[in-house]
Amino acid sequence: MAYILARPIMLADQVAKTTDEASLFKQECVELKSKAEKLAVVLRQAARSSSCLYERLTRRIIDETEQVLYKALSLVLKCRANGLMKRLFTIIPAAAFRKMSSQLENSIGDVSWLLSISAPADDFCDDFRDEFLGLPPIAANEPILCLIWEQITILYTGSLEDRIDAAASLVSLARGSDRYGNLIIEEGGVGPLMKEGKMEGQENTARAIGLLARDPKSVEHMIHVGVLSVFAEILREGPMKVQAVVAWAVSELAAYHPECQDLFAQHNIIRLLVGHLASETVEEHSKYDIVSPKPPSIHAVVMATSNLKKENEDYDKQGHQRNYSPSGINMKGRELEDPETKTSMKEMAARALWHLAKGNSLICHSITESRALLCFAVLLERGPEAVQYNSAMAVMEITTVAENNTKLRKYAFKPNSPACKAVVDQVLRIIEKADSDLLIPCIKTIGNLARTFPTTETRMIGPLVRLLDEREASIALGKFACTENYLNLDHSKAIVSEGGAKHLVQLVYFGEQMVQIPALLLLSYIALHAPDREELAMAEVLGVLEWASKQSSMTQDETLDELLQKAKSWLEFYQSRGSRGFH
Repeated sequence: MAYILARPIMLADQVAKTTDEASLFKQECVELKSKAEKLAVVLRQAARSSSCLYERLTRRIIDETEQVLYKALSLVLKCRANGLMKRLFTIIPAAAFRKMSSQLENSIGDVSWLLSISAPADDFCDDFRDEFLGLPPIAANEPILCLIWEQITILYTGSLEDRIDAAASLVSLARGSDRYGNLIIEEGGVGPLMKEGKMEGQENTARAIGLLARDPKSVEHMIHVGVLSVFAEILREGPMKVQAVVAWAVSELAAYHPECQDLFAQHNIIRLLVGHLASETVEEHSKYDIVSPKPPSIHAVVMATSNLKKENEDYDKQGHQRNYSPSGINMKGRELEDPETKTSMKEMAARALWHLAKGNSLICHSITESRALLCFAVLLERGPEAVQYNSAMAVMEITTVAENNTKLRKYAFKPNSPACKAVVDQVLRIIEKADSDLLIPCIKTIGNLARTFPTTETRMIGPLVRLLDEREASIALGKFACTENYLNLDHSKAIVSEGGAKHLVQLVYFGEQMVQIPALLLLSYIALHAPDREELAMAEVLGVLEWASKQSSMTQDETLDELLQKAKSWLEFYQSRGSRGFH
């Protein structure tokens, strides 16, 4: 880093030399020469100690020092005026020298302070430490920066004991103020803080990062200083309490800054999160085989479990046994963690995967290629409430992407896939019970998968019809009956057979608008694709469609209005206006 000091050293020498040539303001130039020489001395000491300096802070101080020296050189060059006319027209206010002297003094103070907190103790530093003890001029307008810079410098250059103390100080600052936390991130203190801090310090730092996730500027700095690689390292090797907080911070960053999703994937964080989700989850349910379409035999299960245990055992270079999961997570000591910590880890891993999957087909592919779907099915069945909710949301987001991504849908949600079957089984169980916060995401999941179900798979139709008062149930069934679903005829008949027509008529007439519109859309699809069903005549569907076509609030959408007119015409073709019965 010595190269960044070469220019300011040269400028300081040039200022000092040029003052000797001054023919104007000689006394003032003598004072500037003294300051320039002093500054050159501390800059040369900084160059000799460059390996001990914290680069980000050094660059900031040197950049400002260089600007000051350029201004000083410009000033003293004016004092070399030769000839009577040049002297007469060279006007330099006395205040300019006082201001320049003060700026050079500040630069000396900044560089000396940098040396005092960075370089090893020696006689030189001791001489300046006493003279420039306290707040450096560069931090005059933001005093807390002085403390933050000091502690970050120690994180980069101090002993292990000093780094631990510095981490504790920075965590205390970040915990007390989002603004201070932001400053710590901006100044590049997060990476070493996460690496060198004690467990409590790492945990609080990760929490501070999550809290600052809504600030785009902070996120840019986090990425710049390598927070994502640190997160990956902690998810692989760190204490589980810290890993859980890191997973939460990942979820916050992904939620507020989707542009970070691919960066997390590049750092292998998807695989690590799935590994945490799978730990003590998949092993208990190895009867599911997410690769083979056929259920594995008992022998295959035994062999798979045996191989998994072998894969989990490894040895480090010193010959000490270490346990790693296939995802690369250090499993050593995990069985000793308390249940609350394990639950928190799964909750946050599922939450992170939920937000990482949202709208991202590549990440959804990565998740579904792993054991994650099977894990979500198991956790939906028996996980704690918060884990169940995050798992349901993750499945919903993955299927939302799959709905419009043929490749993902056909790969991950094949009807004969054991993992897909397991997810659908649990989602339908929740829909049938209809008594939890998981209901809405599970209804959306079934709707997202509407195009994957064959005609023989009708068990979800009845539960959804019974839930038609929920707006999402109408939307989900609409995806079964819509024109884009090539099985719309069979699905429409199934909806009618379950009593859907009568229920939908009531919703269109008497439901709130947010329920009316999707109910009318679904009723129109059914009338279009199954107009010959007697149940439609008995429910007087044609009458409700005629009524709806006259309601401005229901015909504002051109697509819906066009569908409504087609459905009405098709019913008129099949049914008698007078009797509402069949011809």
